[in-house]
Amino acid sequence: MLPEILALETQVWSALVAGDQAADRALLTEDFLGVYGSGFANRDDHAGAMAAGPTMAGFDLDQAQLRLPGPGLALLSYRARYRRIGRAETEVMYITSLWEKRAGGWVNSFSQDTPAL
Repeated sequence: MLPEILALETQVWSALVAGDQAADRALLTEDFLGVYGSGFANRDDHAGAMAAGPTMAGFDLDQAQLRLPGPGLALLSYRARYRRIGRAETEVMYITSLWEKRAGGWVNSFSQDTPAL
């Protein structure tokens, strides 16, 4: 199951690279909650960040771990190395995302980012 959930998470990142708001929104629940260093974000905030185009120039995900806290739930934790549009430096953070299996398939309902020290 780890490869399946990691592939979905990769689709979220790929939407950020492509600037594809529709693809991003389709992967997030209506009540999505993101917890970031800048504060809380909902689905509109997450997708809206791409209003002017892509936000990421590239990314690499590794060290993935999966927990199954209950039926239809998958908790994915991993390390992301990424570069934002317009920046030269690579940043690193640890992320945990909660994926829920709903009628239409797996969707992301929660994500928390922790910058690497």
